[in-house]
Amino acid sequence: MSERVEPAGPGGGGPRGGLRRSLGVRDLMVYGLLFIAPMAPVGVFGVLDAKSHGAVAAVYLVATAAMGFTALSYAQMVRAVPRTGSVYAYARAGLGEGAGFVAGWMAMLDYLLIPAVAYLFSGIALHSLVPGVSRWVWTALAVVVTTGLNLAGVRTAAVVGLAVLVTELAVLAVFVVAAVWVLVRDGAQRGWATPFTAVDGFSATAVLSAVSVAVLSYLGFDAIATFVEEAVGASAAVARAVLWCLAVSGVLFVAQTWLAALLEPLTPQELAADPAAQGSAFYDAVEGSVGHWLHVLVAASKAVGAAFAALAGQAAAGRLLFAMGRDGRLPRFLAAVDPGSAVPRRALLVSAAITLAAAVWAADRDDGLDRLTSVVDIGALTAFALLHASVVAWYVVRHGSRDWARHLLVPVLGVLVIGAVVYEAAPTAQVVGLVWLAAGLLVVAVRSFSPVGGRR
Repeated sequence: MSERVEPAGPGGGGPRGGLRRSLGVRDLMVYGLLFIAPMAPVGVFGVLDAKSHGAVAAVYLVATAAMGFTALSYAQMVRAVPRTGSVYAYARAGLGEGAGFVAGWMAMLDYLLIPAVAYLFSGIALHSLVPGVSRWVWTALAVVVTTGLNLAGVRTAAVVGLAVLVTELAVLAVFVVAAVWVLVRDGAQRGWATPFTAVDGFSATAVLSAVSVAVLSYLGFDAIATFVEEAVGASAAVARAVLWCLAVSGVLFVAQTWLAALLEPLTPQELAADPAAQGSAFYDAVEGSVGHWLHVLVAASKAVGAAFAALAGQAAAGRLLFAMGRDGRLPRFLAAVDPGSAVPRRALLVSAAITLAAAVWAADRDDGLDRLTSVVDIGALTAFALLHASVVAWYVVRHGSRDWARHLLVPVLGVLVIGAVVYEAAPTAQVVGLVWLAAGLLVVAVRSFSPVGGRR
């Protein structure tokens, strides 16, 4: 069966490309929440508790507000530029071809490697349950299964994803009920307000330092924007889904970290003095207060949830490659749409191949997880900064908007938040981000001076 290729340029979207409008607001939120993962704080709870002096719930409250600036900018730009490609399309429309390519280039670092990290989490968890099978085998199996679901069609993936998301939320509900029962029966290990006020005195500096780590739990909600050409209601539906997804995630994150902090037997100072205990702090608190059964249930949920977080990420990465191929910024064979499933099959397969290589490589190394997680975030944060710049360029500079709150203040505050997070990032991540950015700028320069690039 032959495939259709999108015509290049701004007019390439819509029905001619073969993408089918079949996703409602609920489906879009399923993709966003799957990518984020309802229990995303589990892995970083100990780190945040130690850094914030125990004010871990306050950290997520501030982080939700901080990421709200980015969500508002997405809601503005998806209405102005309702095209698959997300921040790539927005920067291209607001800032020009070169900035658009750089935004897409940086987002690729995020969209291609975050699924690899999620697949690796899944492989590690499944290996712990069945140690006789190597973790790279489990990792590869997770890639194959979720890629098959993505290729089957966006509705099929959304339906299966909804079932997984409901299961994750059910496990979270079990944790909440069990935690409340234990707290009512035995009392809290700390003061009831300390997850917001800190254990030994509130420190704004400590909380803001922890926020720079906590905002990384939200990466993925922006992937919703890549489905705008497949959404019933188009830009309005996507804008609502982006904002609701962030709000729901914030509520879930604040609630679970507040309860976990009340169950935590170690003080923030003890966690800070024992970095090895930070990674398992959430699980240890659950096991010590509720029981081993809940520890196993949460771990199993995280294993399955990680694989399906990768499913959502792979779907978003495929649509980013599709959009850049459609516009001629990447090889145009990526712009093919399968006429049966109405998905960008070639772009999805390329995305899956890259993700598989990165995930299996990392799964076969003792330091693989550290190496992957140190670089995935910089790409997203740089793309977010270009998103905010696009809002100002499109609305204020190009169209003379005087809505200073939405079109100037929100983007500026968003850039300031991102700058603080990048400043606090690990040196390795900063270096890799700069190298990736330099490579993207080199591609832009080569295209600009080449005969083909000049004609475009």
